[in-house]
Amino acid sequence: MKKISAIFICALFFCTAPCAARASQASQQAPVLQSVPLQQKAQVRQQVPVSIAEMQLTFAPLVKRVVPAVVNIYAKRVVKQQYRIVSPFFNNPFFSQFAPPQQFGSLTRDRIEHSLGSGVIVGADGIIATNHHVIANATKIRVVLSDGREFDAKKILDDPRTDLAILKIDTHGEKLPVLKMADSDNVEVGDLVLAVGDPFGVGQTVTNGIVSGLARTDVGISDYRYFIQTDAAINPGNSGGALVDMRGRLIGINSEIYSKDGGSLGIGFAIPANMVRAIVADALNGGKVARAWTGMVGQPVTQDMLQSLNLKNTYGALTTVVVKGGPADKAGIRRGDVVLAINGKEVQDPEALKFRLGTVPIGSTIHLKVSREGKIMHFDIPAEPAPAVPPADKTLIKGHNPLAGAVIANISPALAQEMGPLSSGAGVVVYNVRGGTAAIIGLQKGDVIANVNGLQVTAVAQLKAFLEKANTAQWQVQILRDGRTINLNISG
Repeated sequence: MKKISAIFICALFFCTAPCAARASQASQQAPVLQSVPLQQKAQVRQQVPVSIAEMQLTFAPLVKRVVPAVVNIYAKRVVKQQYRIVSPFFNNPFFSQFAPPQQFGSLTRDRIEHSLGSGVIVGADGIIATNHHVIANATKIRVVLSDGREFDAKKILDDPRTDLAILKIDTHGEKLPVLKMADSDNVEVGDLVLAVGDPFGVGQTVTNGIVSGLARTDVGISDYRYFIQTDAAINPGNSGGALVDMRGRLIGINSEIYSKDGGSLGIGFAIPANMVRAIVADALNGGKVARAWTGMVGQPVTQDMLQSLNLKNTYGALTTVVVKGGPADKAGIRRGDVVLAINGKEVQDPEALKFRLGTVPIGSTIHLKVSREGKIMHFDIPAEPAPAVPPADKTLIKGHNPLAGAVIANISPALAQEMGPLSSGAGVVVYNVRGGTAAIIGLQKGDVIANVNGLQVTAVAQLKAFLEKANTAQWQVQILRDGRTINLNISG
């Protein structure tokens, strides 16, 4: 199948009157192409631009290097949709005078949805990084290379918490062009960047801009909100595409845009390459995400806390929970300590703390810089995976009770790390809702079941046995959700 590709290169330079003399001087220093032979002129154009004067010539050599490593992704998914079955006279005012309109239940049909996105080749043997939301729930994934060749792809790792997914295509031994990853911690505001992807399905497109912000933590659909912000035009279909620097290195995976109507407003966000590198490593090492667990939870430092914490600014993550016996507790971290840096990298807030921990390799050492009552202290913590104790014991509840249709599990550090923040560090959580009474009463994934008809819930086996023996039509269920306590009274 042929695919028409269009590459649009946008470059915008500003020059004001006070800078005219400098601009004139720069133009005098720039290569004068008219004075060199035609063959030498072609060689000059193949060099990657490294100065402002050369930028004014073309981005083409850089684009030619980057584009072959960016792919288009087509995902197919089956969505079950319910349709109401009603009387043919449902909306007829004449017949409604004699009898109320009747409904005859519902009918479920499968509907096919297609999504479009982009991806980046990060392994020459066909390893591709993209966004989780591009291929979420996909039954079939198709990858199209820049030269038009198409491949079926399989997921080897899908991580909703970072909004990243790693795919694999069978190249039959052929080595593909790869984008090397830069150290995204070295990216600075003002750096020139290119964004490459397939917006709106029009074909592979290149836009340029600058890095307009770093460490953006107040946006995002993922749990690890720590983004590079850029004004390079990013539109629907760019998700999963590459954000590259002027050396052709990957500094981020384009993930989201700030938009009021679905179009680009000049504010886009990319997942830093350091997080992409960590997820790729996990994909190639068993296909399971392995994140360091410290056993501590942080919250933002507010202006009201500065005096009591003996700090000068609202910078860092205030430790509010230290799990007894956890790595942080053993290292000497206390509740009330403010984490300022991890491995020499600044920690601006709890989201930055989470990001830094998410990129630390298991088996290494985490160096913490901490402020305790104004005194700077340093701690070393081993980067260990979260323990799965107690075992999750995921169980689908059946029968005539308000939890029927819910999959419940024992809370452990590993499960809490997998699911995200929970309202309790122990007990039983709703892992999933598959329908039934649980769906009708509005139970949600992540709800912690605290009490059922006076039973203080502590374990899956305990709750399951209680529900099987209960013989009542009245139920009182207490759940914890997002720090709130919700009491449900159910009859029948």
